Amino acid sequence: MSSFLLKAENIGLQINQRQILQNISINIKPAEILTLIGPNGSGKTSLVRVLLGLIKADQGRLQRKPGLVIGYVPQKLHIDAVLPMSVKRFLRMGLKAGADKIAHMASTLGVASLLDQAVQSVSGGEFQRILLTRALLRKPDLLVLDEPAQGVDINGQQQLYQLISTIREEYGCGVLMVSHDLHLVMEATDQVLCLNTHICCSGHPEAVSQHPEYLKLFGSSLEGMAVYTHKHNHSHDLSGDVVENHGMDCEHHDH
Repeated sequence: MSSFLLKAENIGLQINQRQILQNISINIKPAEILTLIGPNGSGKTSLVRVLLGLIKADQGRLQRKPGLVIGYVPQKLHIDAVLPMSVKRFLRMGLKAGADKIAHMASTLGVASLLDQAVQSVSGGEFQRILLTRALLRKPDLLVLDEPAQGVDINGQQQLYQLISTIREEYGCGVLMVSHDLHLVMEATDQVLCLNTHICCSGHPEAVSQHPEYLKLFGSSLEGMAVYTHKHNHSHDLSGDVVENHGMDCEHHDH
């Protein structure tokens, strides 16, 4: 097995003479969730576009595992309200997946009941599950999620991050996730890279959350946040159903 899915070394990018990315190195490994965090304007989405090959960096080197298949969930996707399109038709666009495969994946991710609805009529959380369904129909080695919880309420966000963790376990794909809130994704990520044009800090989420550079960027937004730990004995499968576990510790963060 390759030791990496996608590797970038010393990436630099300028747009309109403004330095967007500087000396960025990142290694995305199989079956690992890596979360990219940083303030608005820090270059997160630009880095994702470079990694996806949508824009070309001015400096640095990009390597992909041979035959790498990527499933991408963008930050925003606008579908014209006057365009008649069912969820089923949306899932089939540009893919070779048959009806049985679509029905199975939709059931697995808990959106089977939405297949005949207009895609414009679903909620934010439902639409994110639909986008995840579409990405997974590609059988990706790497799942790239740009702010996947945008437009989803707080309860839906927690369910979504749990779903992403379960997807990694079920399908063994690597995950690159972009987020602006480390404390929301703390339990759902293995590695964190904090970006502000350059890499401020990186490592396990607990270590990054206490790093001086991270606190310098996000410290004021963390005031009044209480951290508590409790035990529960269940988790959730891909469709959101409860699965019994034993002795699982979960750390939660209250705002």
